[in-house]
Amino acid sequence: MEQRNVIIIGTAYPFRGGGMSTYNERLARAFQQRGDKVTIYTFSLQYPGFLFPGKTQYSIEPPPSDLNIKVKINSVNPYNWIRVGLEIKKLNADIIIIRYWMPFMAPCLGTLARIIRRNKHSKVVAITDNIIPHEKMPGGTLLSRYFVKSCDGYIAMSRAVLLDLAKFDKIRPRLFSPHPLYDNFGAAVPKSLAKKHLGLEEETKYILFFGFIREYKGLDLLIKAFADERFRKLPVKLLIAGEFYIDGKPYLELIDQLGLKDEIILRTEFIENSEIVNYFCASDIVAQPYKDATQSGVTQIAYHFEKPMLTTNVGGLSEMVPDGKVGYVVTPDVNEISEALLRFFNENKEQEFSAYAAIEKKRFSWEILLEKIDSIVDDTK
Repeated sequence: MEQRNVIIIGTAYPFRGGGMSTYNERLARAFQQRGDKVTIYTFSLQYPGFLFPGKTQYSIEPPPSDLNIKVKINSVNPYNWIRVGLEIKKLNADIIIIRYWMPFMAPCLGTLARIIRRNKHSKVVAITDNIIPHEKMPGGTLLSRYFVKSCDGYIAMSRAVLLDLAKFDKIRPRLFSPHPLYDNFGAAVPKSLAKKHLGLEEETKYILFFGFIREYKGLDLLIKAFADERFRKLPVKLLIAGEFYIDGKPYLELIDQLGLKDEIILRTEFIENSEIVNYFCASDIVAQPYKDATQSGVTQIAYHFEKPMLTTNVGGLSEMVPDGKVGYVVTPDVNEISEALLRFFNENKEQEFSAYAAIEKKRFSWEILLEKIDSIVDDTK
């Protein structure tokens, strides 16, 4: 295939790793590895401070030396959208990838796409995390419609989002391509070394809840499930690793009320990319008790480290985790969550599930995603 000029529009350094930056930067590397020229246009201002729920939007890690990242887009300044849109339009890139995840970004990203497409050459492909957001906002449907109509085609990372897209556009090409593997966090390390690094007990087994804490992710369900007295007979603790993106007080009060302060390890700060390997490798199973979801990058990190998972049958999560093979798929119910986790430890399923994860993860390659993007672009010619 001849070299293509690719521009990715979305979150990247200097913004913190998290799912968005990590994904976009890994996608850029996938294009580069096959010989394409890639530029990332990221935000100079992503969210106004009062809208950002965490402590800081910015990374403390060094910038990636292998990527061309331009920090130029102001998400709330229409004059900036016009200026940056005209700049990208003149570059005449073959493929424009826009990462869309929430209606707040629709005016900015939709306007950029409309301006860029006026060059009659660039094909705009949206990679859609969500079209209908987990957390509702006024006018969200209208905003998403504005964005969707600005694109040439779409990639959905779950079948649920693929169906949602059909409510907005039945004409333009759209394909399902599952979230690729997060294979950029380094090789696994021995469990004993990871525990030592994190200051965890050597003989204790750990259930890991990882990632930004929002209401829809169901951490309260997991805490209540872990209050089952049968866990007290096992050498098991719950490790919560991730920053609160909502008020953390109700969760802390719940832990106190259930008498779990000594059974739960709280690392409720942003986990830098360099530390992710230790949290996953120290754990025995990764729990995703989501009440609502489309897909999750946490699943793809767990696959990379070949970790068993417990997840719920919401959105596209159950598509990713074969029940009874890589882990368990349950309803977002406290009793079902506790029963599945107890079964995992009592039946010593870690080795069996990990072995299947090593096989299953092969279907989540970045090359498959690139092929789907190429197919969308070819369909629009």
